[in-house]
Amino acid sequence: MRIFLAGMAILSVTTAPSTVDGVWRTDGYGQLVQVSSGKLTTYDVTKVSCLPGALSGTGDGTRFSTNEGSVVTIRAGRMSFDDNLGVRSLRRVPGGLPAECRASSADLFDVFWHSFAENYPFFRAKGVDWKSEGDAARREITAHPERLYDVLCGLIRPLHDAHVGLLAAGQHCSSPRPGTPDLKTTVPRAIAVADANLGTPVQRWADGAIAYADLPEGRGYLRISGFHDYADTFAASSEVLGKALDEIFTADRVRTLRGLILDLRVNGGGDDPLGLQVAARLTDVPHFAYAKRARNDPDDPAKFTVPQPFFVQPAAAPRYPGPLTVLIGNLDVSAGETFLQALLNRRPRPVLIGQPTQGAFSDLMERTLPKPGWKVALPNEEYLDPHGRTYDGAGIGPDVPVPVFAPDDLAAGRDPALAAARR
Repeated sequence: MRIFLAGMAILSVTTAPSTVDGVWRTDGYGQLVQVSSGKLTTYDVTKVSCLPGALSGTGDGTRFSTNEGSVVTIRAGRMSFDDNLGVRSLRRVPGGLPAECRASSADLFDVFWHSFAENYPFFRAKGVDWKSEGDAARREITAHPERLYDVLCGLIRPLHDAHVGLLAAGQHCSSPRPGTPDLKTTVPRAIAVADANLGTPVQRWADGAIAYADLPEGRGYLRISGFHDYADTFAASSEVLGKALDEIFTADRVRTLRGLILDLRVNGGGDDPLGLQVAARLTDVPHFAYAKRARNDPDDPAKFTVPQPFFVQPAAAPRYPGPLTVLIGNLDVSAGETFLQALLNRRPRPVLIGQPTQGAFSDLMERTLPKPGWKVALPNEEYLDPHGRTYDGAGIGPDVPVPVFAPDDLAAGRDPALAAARR
């Protein structure tokens, strides 16, 4: 570039190439990241494929605004996301982008099967022999290629994992834990019933995803239905959440509240940092939230990256550190569950009322398959408690078991879990 200074000669300055330009391989996550001239491109890699990834971005230097509304920061050997927790280790790939990434003729079934075989951590816990099931599925597809979608659905259904899904030209196949109600019909009715049972006006933010009410008995009721899409970008969503929390946790309110009921029963997940942002308003003392690690050996489901610990730090704003009751159920999933996990080491510990959460904690790994309109999603991470245990599959259970949104209760307008919390 050229710099003009008054009264001085013209100086010519040569801009040095970015130190992050090149191709990087992630530790875990099965991904290559290419940075070139302010553009970020990702490639999803298995032993049999290298295909363009869904994430891309543009930026200047080390920060890139992505097509998904997040900001990615890359420094030598490290990659982080503003809407995600943790740092992914990077290793530079000599020689640039591998030839197979520039022209791939990968088979769809092979890419699908290897994506799970190399990244999914829970086959043993789910009791699924992925190789045996894959061999049988391959034979079925060879005999009946027109049944490809149905066969792939049949492969993932026994996993009973809410973070596993197949999208194929408008069709969607998933398999949450048995007993999970239909979201589209249950959630609106559940919210209406809960609000009716509060018996007091409800304030709402973020298109209703955040709701608060002061209860007649001197307690507060806070419902969070998700941690995502409050605005177009993560940064804007965090700002929306912050303003809502400022209006909820005022200095006068936190001083007079006798207790707080936190309702996570219809929390569909989203961005973990937003959960920690709320947790920061619920404590005066720093405490351990969880540790996070990712599977990083394609041949061994038991090998992971080094766990990265995360902590809840008290916010520099009015906070509520008093008695907390949390309503939970099997529609509490993903970031809704990691948020709950981040509260378990709070003092005083919250009392959990309801039914076990869904048991799907990991961030989603989304993969584009080699057929237009076909995508697959799966988890590849574990969220660990202080003893190194994970709640995946089983979910976090209640201290006080109470039915949550049973069909008969919804039909009658009853909310026994909320009633138990108020008692």
